[in-house]
Amino acid sequence: MDTMRLLDDLHAMVVTDPRHVAWLRVSFGVNPDEVGMMISKIKASLPMEVKQAANTVRESERIVDTAREDAGLVVDNARREGDRILGEARDEAEKIIEAARAQQARMIAESEILKLAKAQSEEVRGSADREALQMRRGAETYAMDVLSQLENVVGKVMTAIERGKNEIEGPNSDRAIVPNPRERTRNGG
Repeated sequence: MDTMRLLDDLHAMVVTDPRHVAWLRVSFGVNPDEVGMMISKIKASLPMEVKQAANTVRESERIVDTAREDAGLVVDNARREGDRILGEARDEAEKIIEAARAQQARMIAESEILKLAKAQSEEVRGSADREALQMRRGAETYAMDVLSQLENVVGKVMTAIERGKNEIEGPNSDRAIVPNPRERTRNGG
């Protein structure tokens, strides 16, 4: 409870607008001026913390009221913006649906062309696969022929090398051992 507010309410009832407690004046002989003075003394005698708390409560209530008003404005603006966005989204959705229907109609018209194109592409693919297989077999045959020829040439070269080595070393091989020129350069000679 806000003590200061209660005292203000009591002051308003007894001093400012005494009609509410007219029966008190008649019954008990209450003097509104004395009651007002008493309320002022009670307020003055309250600790500073109570007065500060009362001010804090009043300020908090003012802030809350302001925040409620601001929140109401924000909610109203958000509703208006939401309605606007929803309207735009509906319009855009209608455009997209219309475009989809037009695309569907085009696709149905093109479906026969698509079937023909698929059939032709399968035919072309089969032909290309057959040609690729023939080309691969031809390339393998060519490679085998080249390797066979190379094998013959290398065989002849190897035979010639063996024959040359045999002639150099022959049965009367009294020749001095000549060091390899590469070894001479390695040994510094």
